[in-house]
Amino acid sequence: MKTSVCSLLGIDLPIFAFSHCRDVVAEVTRAGGMGVLGVAGFTPERLEEELAWIDAHCDGKPYGIDILIPNRYSKGPTVAGVDLLQLIPAEHTAFLNRMCLEAGIAALPQGEAEQMMRAELARINMTPDSAAGLIEVAMRHPIKLLVNALGTPPKKMVESLQSRGVKVGSMVGSLEHAHAQVNAGVDLLIAQGCEAGGHTGRVTSMILWPQIVDAVAPLPVLAAGGIGSGRQMAAALAMGAEGIWCGSIWLGTDKSDLGPDLKARLFAARAEDAVQSRSVTGKPCRMLRSKFSEAWEQPGAPAPLTMPLQTLATQETRLRIERARAHEYMSYPVGQVVGDMYRETSVREIFYSFLQGFIEASERLSALLEPEQEQEAP
Repeated sequence: MKTSVCSLLGIDLPIFAFSHCRDVVAEVTRAGGMGVLGVAGFTPERLEEELAWIDAHCDGKPYGIDILIPNRYSKGPTVAGVDLLQLIPAEHTAFLNRMCLEAGIAALPQGEAEQMMRAELARINMTPDSAAGLIEVAMRHPIKLLVNALGTPPKKMVESLQSRGVKVGSMVGSLEHAHAQVNAGVDLLIAQGCEAGGHTGRVTSMILWPQIVDAVAPLPVLAAGGIGSGRQMAAALAMGAEGIWCGSIWLGTDKSDLGPDLKARLFAARAEDAVQSRSVTGKPCRMLRSKFSEAWEQPGAPAPLTMPLQTLATQETRLRIERARAHEYMSYPVGQVVGDMYRETSVREIFYSFLQGFIEASERLSALLEPEQEQEAP
């Protein structure tokens, strides 16, 4: 399957696995696809540790990272500093405290609360400055692809990465976004339909994929959003995509770092339980419906803040939910493919099911085009 992205990046199969878990990245990379490590929420020290581990476990094959560089964000001297925390309105703090009180969710241990919050605040890296620091760490490792998951990367940054042998990709959810990325000089685009988990636009995959393919040709396009099987992979390539980008499907594997409580919630969910909400990051993010996300939609709830203030504002509450194992309030970014995830699987099982399903779908389509054999006369 030598599509153009396979040639561009030196991989055998055009299957890209986005994951925050290094084990998934390494296993897909070794299998001939490309693992892409999501580094949102990583400190530079954590990123260094994770990339060193991947280097030692991917057999020298190419892998990439996915990073957030937002166009708009709340400015301040530091994301983890007091100044930004003071920008959180009192009504938001009161709203969250009331939510926890009504749900019976206990406060964090008094002696540990400040330490836990400081550790979590240090992980928030949703500004250009923090992204630049992570990029510098990544450049000390043999990454082959850097994908910007939010906004258009500065042209100078793109050129700098390319001069150092790294290809640059960007996620897009509309034609407008695609044109801006082309002007920035990226090497490939990921057309992400609104079915996908995380930050998405409003256009569905079946409409978006061919639109982006036609608009930016000959720039290669990966299809993302709602891909969890080989049949969907075949559909994406049939519409002109040069490969597929998958994220949610790996959350239910034995390599996923999600806990058993959250996995159980994913396996019980339907496709319509993956909803778009601003409740965690302040930007539209498709995530598992929960009492936490629903609370922000109720009359009288405050409007979500901008990025990264909403993440800061809700951090303590989400820690309390996790610590209390308040299942109905637990959530995680996930796409509508969650409705097809029923049990824990392995990365290997999913990877090879993609290939088998793709072959079967391709053979079925080929058979539809074969002329009927003429009956021979007796």
